Parts: sequence; C-alpha cells; structure tokens
Amino acid sequence: MSSETTARISPVLSGVTLGLTGTAEITVGPEHTASFVGSGRIAVLATPVMINLIEAAALAAVEHLLPPGHQSLGIHLDVGHTAATPIGLRVVATAEVTHVEGRTVTFRVTARDEFEPIGGGTHKRVVVSVARFDERVAHKVRGEK
Repeated sequence: MSSETTARISPVLSGVTLGLTGTAEITVGPEHTASFVGSGRIAVLATPVMINLIEAAALAAVEHLLPPGHQSLGIHLDVGHTAATPIGLRVVATAEVTHVEGRTVTFRVTARDEFEPIGGGTHKRVVVSVARFDERVAHKVRGEK
C-alpha cells in the first residue's frame, strides 16, 4: 500500500491487509429455507440466510485481527442471489478484503453451492469500540439523544 493509503487507515485496522479471506459454510436444512424464515414460499436457501453466511465469512477474515475491545459491524451489503440451493446441499461463502479506509473494510463476497455460484457482491464493515458503541445504544434505550 502507498503511504497515502496507509495514512487513511485507522490504527485499529493495522493488521488488516488486502487479500485477507475468510469463509463460512452451512449445509442447507429446513430452518435455512425461504419458506421457514418468511422470505418466500419455496423450500430453498433463503436470501437472508445467504447474507448471514456472507457476513460470517467477513467476520472470519478480520475479526481475530482487531484489538481487544473492538469489533466490526456490517454497514452495507450489495449482493445478488442468483441461483437456488435445495435442502441438503453445502454452501460456502467467501469474503476477501479489497479496500481498507479509516475504520471501514470492504470485501468482495461470493457464495456457492456444490454445483455453481449462487450469489455475490460487496460488503462493508466498520470497526467500533465496543464500550463507546454500548454507551450510544444505552442512551437510546433510556430515550436520550
């Protein structure tokens, strides 16, 4: 990375480099289907479940590199779900770090079953201090701005 790019990276992301990858996988069960989660009526892998798997892959890529007291939160998804996966097939999601700026990490994400690619796109996560995040949420719970 150039020094210009490095200057825009938060110190909490110093261990996160381009090309890092993470994966997550499931075998599609009835509880993973569109008809079960309410996102459709057909018993195939639900899009929200595919998205959850993609986020899990992104977590696997970088979460272990964050300093204590920090975690990443999903802030943007731009993915397509292009092929159906029936119950019983294995699905693997992969997330690759493609850009790091400030506290934000961008991933190229893909999902595929045992036969073909089933979806993909981009995903962004921001790294936060858990203590500060919890404090902001507590203010909302108490009705404070």
